[in-house]
Amino acid sequence: MNQFTELAPVILFVGFYFTTKDIYLSTSVLMVAVVCQIGIEHFRTGAIKPMSQIVLWSVLLFGSLTLFFRNETFIQWKPTIINWAFALILWGSQFIGGKSPIKAALGKQISLPEQVWIRLGYGWALGFLVAGSLNLIIAYNFSLDFWVTYKLVGGFGLTLIYFVISVTYLVKSGHLSETTTPPTEHQ
Repeated sequence: MNQFTELAPVILFVGFYFTTKDIYLSTSVLMVAVVCQIGIEHFRTGAIKPMSQIVLWSVLLFGSLTLFFRNETFIQWKPTIINWAFALILWGSQFIGGKSPIKAALGKQISLPEQVWIRLGYGWALGFLVAGSLNLIIAYNFSLDFWVTYKLVGGFGLTLIYFVISVTYLVKSGHLSETTTPPTEHQ
């Protein structure tokens, strides 16, 4: 359910765009959907994650600019700004603060040496940098229809690729192995 809640605003944005071909209506729907998403997150957990706050404020800012100036360039820049902000946070937290946000998020689920957490953080920072740059390339060199499709499919695809690369790295470096399920009790 959590994954659907996180994807719902983008799905609604894309769905409304291809139904109406109105980027401004779609942007309004995206803004409302993200506010609802954050409301659900706050209701469920009693807090709002820092990454969710970045998404919320960037959607509200770039969505408002898109609607006020009637210029879709602002909403097209939003994924780049978010991706670059995440890259900067990952890089800065590790380089300046010596802390791995990825370890903070996943450290309870998996135990890894500190250096591996750092490598994963820098790898994901690079991935976010590439994703932001790729968004600009697509926004400025392809049609709005193509960019909207990329926003849904490309973003998900890149995340999946980064996940596969991360898991492959962890397996090949011996930090992650197949786990066996515990035996079931027979009655």
